[in-house]
Formats: sequence, structure tokens, C-alpha cells
Amino acid sequence: MDDREPQFLEVGDGPERRRIAYRFADIEGAGSLALLWIPGFLSDMASTKALTLAEWARARGLPMLRFDYSGHGLSDGSMLQASIGDWLNEARAMLSLIGERRTIVIGSSMGGWIALLLARHLARAGGSERLAGLVLIAPAWDMTERLMWHRLPPAAKEAIEREGVYYEPSLYGQPYPLTKRLIEEGRTHLIGEGLLDPRAPVRILQGMCDPDVPWGHALDLVDLLCGADVELTLIKDGDHRQSRPEDLRRLEATVGALVEKVETMPPFSATSHAST
Repeated sequence: MDDREPQFLEVGDGPERRRIAYRFADIEGAGSLALLWIPGFLSDMASTKALTLAEWARARGLPMLRFDYSGHGLSDGSMLQASIGDWLNEARAMLSLIGERRTIVIGSSMGGWIALLLARHLARAGGSERLAGLVLIAPAWDMTERLMWHRLPPAAKEAIEREGVYYEPSLYGQPYPLTKRLIEEGRTHLIGEGLLDPRAPVRILQGMCDPDVPWGHALDLVDLLCGADVELTLIKDGDHRQSRPEDLRRLEATVGALVEKVETMPPFSATSHAST
């Protein structure tokens, strides 16, 4: 049950200013580690995985922050105006709310892409010591290009070019809008054109029966990640949502093992690595 009252943070400037809803289960006397949940496309902070992990974190005394992107859940905004850059900026704003704690970032589907972009931003800004680790669930990196635009039939691409939006049928509910802004702005955030060192341990959970993110997409990501501590778990009968009881227990175990690992690790030293 999601009974914690949401809080709101204003993000952006001028006409792009919007209120972003979040829930931060801060815990008095907690250690120097926290969790940040980054949701998937058309998902929110009240998803099964987010709620399960929030309860797990609370039982172990771990602070956890989760939020809704603009155009999602309780946050302001419209999907017709939203972009990857907007959602990345919102994730950055949420990380700042956690303060100085080292943070394990858990990203689901598109949230996996946002998590990787957040790691790249921290590395470029000399802030990699903030990132304690990444847990990526069916990471839909470069989603707008590789998993959307490349798959669209010519008629859909023509509709986007002509009308600025195409409504894509969904396996999970009503058709959703794919906008020209989402596709074109997404091209400025692609990571598949070079190597990426998140400078933190990475754990990837990928279903092999996922109709949205093929498991080969996760293998390609492993090739892109040049850090040494990267583990990929392939779930033979796993789907995209990974919300079955066994999937949720696997997620808890994966995050728990990473928590135990990073609690004994020194923070990343920016002087020991070349810039990304």
C-alpha cells in the first residue's frame, strides 16, 4: 500500500517549470547509503516493483527516494511535451534531494537508460563518488531510437513527421503518444556510439521472453560498459515487467547483495580514472 503522502519539487525554468511528485522515505540514524528508484516509460512510483523495493528498504533501514516523471503519475506535465532530457534533469534533481549519501540507482526499462545517463553526467562532472552502484531491470537504453523509431512502420514515421505524434498500440493498456520531440530530443542522449564507464558496480536483470527489450539488447549494453564489475542475469522465462513474486525476490536479493558489497567499498576516486 502506498500510504506515504507525496511531496513536490519544482524543476525547470520559465514555461518549462513543473512540479515533480516524489516520496522520500528518509530514516533517522541511517548510514551513508541510499536508494533511488527511476521508473520506466509510462510507469510511476506506485508500480509493483517500486512499492516492493520501498517496503524492503524500509525494513532494512535504508533511505529510498522514488518519483514520477513529468507527464506521469502525480507530477505535472504532458507526455506530448516531455523528453528524455526533461526526465534526466528530474532524476538529477531527485538525486540532489538525497544529499551527500552514496546512492544505488535502480532503473527499470527506460529508467535504466536514465540511470546510465545519470552515471555519465556524474562522471563528466567529477561526481562519481555519489554513485554507489546501478541495478538495471530490462534496461531500454537508447530506447527512442533503437526500440521505437527503428521498429516503426513507414506510415507511423510519416505520421510523426507530418503531425508531430503517433499513437502506438500497447500490450499493457491504451495506445500511447510517440512524439517528434521525444524522438528527436532523444537522439541527443544516445549512449550506443561509444563506451561508457559508470565507475560503479552494475547489475542487470533481463528476461529472455521480453517483447519490449530483447535480451540481446542487454548483451549489447554489457559490451558498451567498460567498467570491470558488471553482472548480467538472464531469466529464461522472464518478461518485461519482472513483477512476479520470484522476480521481486530476485530484485530484492540483487539490491541486497550490492548493498552489502558497496558498504565495504571505498568511494570512487576521480583521480584514479580518466574522464569519460
